[in-house]
Amino acid sequence: MNKIALLAVVSILSGCAATGENLQSNVYRAGQVNTAQAARSIKIITVLPAKIEVDNSKQKNQAQVGGAILGALAGGLGGGFGGLGGLGTTATTIAGGAAGAAAGSMVSDKVLVEGVSIAYSENGKMFTSAQVGRSCEYHQGAAIIISTSPTETRIQPNASCPAEK
Repeated sequence: MNKIALLAVVSILSGCAATGENLQSNVYRAGQVNTAQAARSIKIITVLPAKIEVDNSKQKNQAQVGGAILGALAGGLGGGFGGLGGLGTTATTIAGGAAGAAAGSMVSDKVLVEGVSIAYSENGKMFTSAQVGRSCEYHQGAAIIISTSPTETRIQPNASCPAEK
């Protein structure tokens, strides 16, 4: 497979990354909709930028499969135009597919997304909670925290980010 085809495969695959949007505190799964969830009032003391590591294995797998298909197509086309035909075309198709799958393997199975570390007070005690989201979505002051399970806290955004131009 030539360098241009490999570059095309890599550039197509480089856009495959989890965004973490499904982990934001204001995103709910279908089973959480129209159900009562415990909520409490808290006071946000500070909001600090953070990076949150999210699973990207699904996107990595898709990149490997997509890379193999694109690589095989490029290899097959390259072998066909090279005039080898028969086994030569098959070999370049296989080599192209393998190279494309290898390019897909370069996609990480973990990615870092934008998040915040929120320090808050509740009943005279201080806690912290990391949330996927942007700093502009939170500010000091009153906020609502929702507990969807005994170990999960969702601090609801109490601010909004400026509109992007």
